[in-house]
Amino acid sequence: MIRWPRLLLWLLLAIPAALMITDLAGGALAMDLYHPSGEMAVRLMILALLPGPLVDAFGPNRFLRGWIAVRRNLGVAAFLYGLLHLFFYVLDMQMVSAMIGELAIPGIWTGWVALITMAAPAALSFDAALRRLGRRWKRWQRLVYPAFLVALVHWLLLDWAWLPAFIHLAPVMLAWALRFTMRRRKIQRSVA
Repeated sequence: MIRWPRLLLWLLLAIPAALMITDLAGGALAMDLYHPSGEMAVRLMILALLPGPLVDAFGPNRFLRGWIAVRRNLGVAAFLYGLLHLFFYVLDMQMVSAMIGELAIPGIWTGWVALITMAAPAALSFDAALRRLGRRWKRWQRLVYPAFLVALVHWLLLDWAWLPAFIHLAPVMLAWALRFTMRRRKIQRSVA
């Protein structure tokens, strides 16, 4: 049975990738597609990370429940955009020896670490894995947080543009600050 809303979501998520691949086929250089593919991966990670803390802070409303329902899809899409980012890197470098030669550069190995860290949560983002792993499933999914931070470090080390990276980090920081504040208030009320 096809779930049309989820299919529509995946079609929407695929549009930027299709445009990037179309640009590549039209003669764009692979290196020119690093930034948009990496930025899309980070933005999708943010969208996957935000609903949990927001539900904790504000409670589950209809909008947030819908967002939670698609968050795994957003995380898997973030990983797929990370793979697309890697694909453009491989096309640009053309030789494995050139890629290995760059592994000592912090801006490069942090990208590899971020992608590898995202691989397990992406691979385990399916209902069968959730049923099989039970409570351990959530621990694996929490790897997205360090992957997100390492991805931002990767971005900073290669781009040296602090403001865009901070702007991407800010919503996650605010959501976590809200979560912490609301939990603290609940604890204070229960003690009082």
